[in-house]
Amino acid sequence: MHRSGKIIIRGIVQGVGFRPFVYRKAREFGISGWVKNLGSEVEICAEGDRFEDFLHAVRTGPPLSRIDRVQLLPSGDPCSQDFVILPSSSGALSGMIPPDIATCDECLADISRPGGRYEGYWATSCVNCGPRYSIISDLPYDRERTSMDRFPPCPACSLEYHDPSCRRHHAQTIACSDCGPRLRLFDQDGNDVECGDVIRETAMLLDNGSIIAIRGIGGFHLACIEESAWELKSRLGRSEQPFAVMIRPDYVDRIVKVSAAERLTLESSERPIVVLEKRDPSAHPDISNLHTIGCMLPYTGLHHLLFSYLKHPLLIMTSANMPGYPMITDIDQAMAKLNRDADFFLTHDRRIVNRADDSVVRDGYIIRLSRGMAPKRVAIDLGPSAILAVGPELNSNTTLYRDGFCTTSPHVGNVRNPRTFEYLKETIENLGRLLGSRYDIIAHDAHPQFLSTRYARELAEASGAGLVPVQHHRAHVAASTTESCIGITIDGVGYGDDGTIWGGEVFAGQVPDLERVAHLEVVPMPGGDLATTYPERMLYGILPGNDVQEILSSRGWTEVELEILNTQLSQGLNVAQTSSTGRVLDAVSALLGVCREKTYDGEPAMKLEAAAVSGKPLVWDLEYSRDGACEILSTRTLCRRALIEYQLERKTGSRKIADIAASFQYNLARGIAGLAVHAARDRDLDLVILSGGVAYNRAIRETISDQVRSAGLEFMINADHPLGDGCISFGQCIYAGLLKKR
Repeated sequence: MHRSGKIIIRGIVQGVGFRPFVYRKAREFGISGWVKNLGSEVEICAEGDRFEDFLHAVRTGPPLSRIDRVQLLPSGDPCSQDFVILPSSSGALSGMIPPDIATCDECLADISRPGGRYEGYWATSCVNCGPRYSIISDLPYDRERTSMDRFPPCPACSLEYHDPSCRRHHAQTIACSDCGPRLRLFDQDGNDVECGDVIRETAMLLDNGSIIAIRGIGGFHLACIEESAWELKSRLGRSEQPFAVMIRPDYVDRIVKVSAAERLTLESSERPIVVLEKRDPSAHPDISNLHTIGCMLPYTGLHHLLFSYLKHPLLIMTSANMPGYPMITDIDQAMAKLNRDADFFLTHDRRIVNRADDSVVRDGYIIRLSRGMAPKRVAIDLGPSAILAVGPELNSNTTLYRDGFCTTSPHVGNVRNPRTFEYLKETIENLGRLLGSRYDIIAHDAHPQFLSTRYARELAEASGAGLVPVQHHRAHVAASTTESCIGITIDGVGYGDDGTIWGGEVFAGQVPDLERVAHLEVVPMPGGDLATTYPERMLYGILPGNDVQEILSSRGWTEVELEILNTQLSQGLNVAQTSSTGRVLDAVSALLGVCREKTYDGEPAMKLEAAAVSGKPLVWDLEYSRDGACEILSTRTLCRRALIEYQLERKTGSRKIADIAASFQYNLARGIAGLAVHAARDRDLDLVILSGGVAYNRAIRETISDQVRSAGLEFMINADHPLGDGCISFGQCIYAGLLKKR
């Protein structure tokens, strides 16, 4: 039995109230000594008769902590007679700051308590809630190393900060209306709006139809009521793109269907946007013309106060940045870029150190890993090397590996945009500062022309680190499992081993030894990237001939345009080759007239899914072939069947568009599952995993799952990281680490 010792605790122990927790437990068990932050670790010197009880308690930690390792050493010097919290000092960078957390119920009660110290104060928080990652600039986590450093606590806040009985004991974000960050409301010209209560005035302006840019935890949102949604779309030039809404909790069930699991996600401390099915698929068209709406609940004191004054039950709450670009974080930039989009600007004077967009979840699967969910830390043994993975080109983020843990950053965006590329570098620098910036290996996408690939080369040249290129779809598999498996990866685009565009792939083996054993039929993309913007090009690439020409002609394509398209295809001029699942879905979406032009990422396939919801799928014939060791599913056969059904629909009206859409999705999924089942039987493997952005399509995902399971195989999807490209940096890290270990 120990009576004293020095305790080193590693993990997420900064920004979670760990020192106050240790202090309270020391008082509870009659322990003398001290506790302090040491880099990203916590060091405790403790002595007392109930030392073992105390040690057991601190191994558990407060609710927001994640303890990786507890080390007990001889105490050496005698501990002090009392128990105290010592000033922090520098040390190892072995942990991480938790993500930003929604305002807790106790703080919300403080905000609404008449006559209380925090009544009506928008930035109220405690050790259990509020901003963390978005405000920190360095470790150890103390106020002077956050953007709260410019707000010295008033005497009342200081009293609570030093009160062991208070939940704001050593809460670095403690603030009130006397000493904390303040709100200001500006008009389009940058003039202060004179009013008694800024939040009440903002609510009134919203209720009256104004569009307001609101600065939150990780950046600016554009907010308006539903009646102003079309005006906002017109200003942004996003007439088709769905908006997310922030909604009063008691109104959620009126507009969407919510399962018990989805409600838990909605109400969690992460407070992501949850994509939910509408009760009436045709309702709220100005918000979303799909069968779903992305909903989130208020997650800051500001949001709750705003809704307490609003007459309307929901607000459009969309990121103020262009899709794929970084969040706008400061007021000067917001007013310069949004002065034609927003009527007013509600801002605060707390600096956003690390920007973060809203996280998005659908059916329990992460679409965007960001505020509340990231940085995300995963324990995995990849050996002693420090690894940086710079991610893909689209929907990018970055992952760092050190000492048995991968830490993935919040969503960055599309790094083909110069500003987003700079944000990627900024994110890598910020995480490096918090976790240590020494890298032995830098993993990157196999595409040689990506900006992230070039940046990886620059970093490697400067640091002497080794470079590991990782093929996009193998990174998908690596992010899902390190076990021997059959890996299905279905998405829009990824640079293949042969220089073509992959996206409907089946692999066999164990990371890093993954053999491509099956794929969708390789088809041409006339015009390359143009075929992704105008999916009728993709349709003609798959089914060239008079039938499709007649359809395109009826939709306004001129003879000259059709001749150019035909010449381009026949002579192979600017024609890429692809096995992409996403491009095939795009083509059928165009065939059925569901989406003829892509205005946002994934639009044709998403609209096809929405069109299929009310349809009844029929079984169509599948056609397989072989090319050497690879089995191939003919997507031309499926598209040709869809064309026949569509022509019958046009002539007789006997085939509903919804039925054709549902049948195509169902049979494509059957075919993909068939490729995986055949490969599993050939190689005597029992596990099949699924990844890729197309897997967000519920009908496709569930059909593949049902087919695989009915064949007696185990089926798995990674629910801890995005199914789309938001998992790629994590997969790159794992692939590179296991390659190095081997």
